[in-house]
Amino acid sequence: MTVSYTLKVAEARFGGFSGLLLRWRGSIYKLLYKEFLVFIALYALLSITYRLLLTQEQRLVYAQVARYCNRSAELIPLSFVLGFYVTLVVNRWWAQYTSIPLPDQLMCVISASVHGVDQRGRLLRRTLIRYANLASVLVLRSVSTRVLKRFPTMEHVVDAGFMSQEERKKFESLKSDFNKYWIPCVWFTNLAAQARRDGRIRDDIALCLLLEELNKYRAKCSMLFHYDWISIPLVYTQVVTIAVYSFFALSLVGRQFVESEAGAAKPQKLLEPGPALGDLDMYVPLTTLLQFFFYAGWLKVAEQIINPFGEDDDDFETNKLIDRNLQVSLLSVDDMYQNLPPAEKDPYWDEDSAQPPYTVATVAESLRPSFLGSTFNLRISDDPEQSLQVETSPGPARPVTAAQTPLLSRFLGVGAPSPAISLRNFGRIRGAPRTPHLLRFRAEEGGDLEAADRIEEEEASGSGDKAQEP
Repeated sequence: MTVSYTLKVAEARFGGFSGLLLRWRGSIYKLLYKEFLVFIALYALLSITYRLLLTQEQRLVYAQVARYCNRSAELIPLSFVLGFYVTLVVNRWWAQYTSIPLPDQLMCVISASVHGVDQRGRLLRRTLIRYANLASVLVLRSVSTRVLKRFPTMEHVVDAGFMSQEERKKFESLKSDFNKYWIPCVWFTNLAAQARRDGRIRDDIALCLLLEELNKYRAKCSMLFHYDWISIPLVYTQVVTIAVYSFFALSLVGRQFVESEAGAAKPQKLLEPGPALGDLDMYVPLTTLLQFFFYAGWLKVAEQIINPFGEDDDDFETNKLIDRNLQVSLLSVDDMYQNLPPAEKDPYWDEDSAQPPYTVATVAESLRPSFLGSTFNLRISDDPEQSLQVETSPGPARPVTAAQTPLLSRFLGVGAPSPAISLRNFGRIRGAPRTPHLLRFRAEEGGDLEAADRIEEEEASGSGDKAQEP
């Protein structure tokens, strides 16, 4: 049964995760305590042998071996190899859960598409959804040990009501060297086509929608089967396991308490490369035990979830899923078919803005302003020129200078006004006044900027001459 502790961590509080450390079922202690005890026993055996059974010369040789093992253990990239492997296993674990077929969408389409309140209509709907549940049972028998123990033979599947005796004979008469979980899906398609011919499914669009949902359901059954068939490459699992075991095998010798190289009476603890005089004689290697707990526990997590269809504490509850799927799907297509409550006006019928009530415990949430977007409170520049709307026309590309960028010209100290926002580049205003916030470029497509300047100068001189005439 899956260990759920979601309610315990619903709120972040002081020591929130600490209360989870005292649980046994599904815990790391239950997974690791046997390996942990073996590691402690081997470490203690080597320590007693070194302290009580070896001569002085043998101790010196053992000390050299211990230093070599301690340096060698540091060369194993355990964190990288193990972390990448566990990440891969966790992603695969969640992907397998999302591949479990659920009939919720399919049963809604069946209830809406297959019509008839008589016995024939009811029989069609129940048979269609039963075929879908039968396909999931057959594929789960192939991947889950719990489901296989529940339905060890096809006779048990018949007794459970997922298959009739005639369907079983049809099923077993079809010879195939491969898994036959897909056969109920084919029965489903044939029965749906027959319902269309009989008018129980009223149009081809409804039939197409029904078959599309069935194909999605069948695709999940197929994906679940292939996850069971194609495992993580064995060589990767072997590399990670050898890396962890070899690391702690070297640590058993290399993390022992040994005397210094000169054979002095002062002990040293080889937690780091190189001799160090005056270290405490730690009979219990706390840091080494913690390291074993973390790394070996990491490996045990991957071992538990690499196949979530077993019988571990945190494996998927496939039998409960089968019970739930059958009960809910039959209820949806049979008892709930055309069984609707009367349509009534909702309490907010005459209100412009619906506001559901709050309880005393949650009324403070209603006082908080609604989130309107991260830029809602952004302060805009007060410069009116920055708010002008312009429409650009395609023209020849021209290199951008500091004077053409208003913000950049301020930092560089360019005194000339920027042509990018100067009214001179937009042409003189003639005729009826324009809206000040909407200006248009008047440069002809492919035209030259210098030619436009000359035209403006000629127009300016012409208007000056007209002004001098009496």
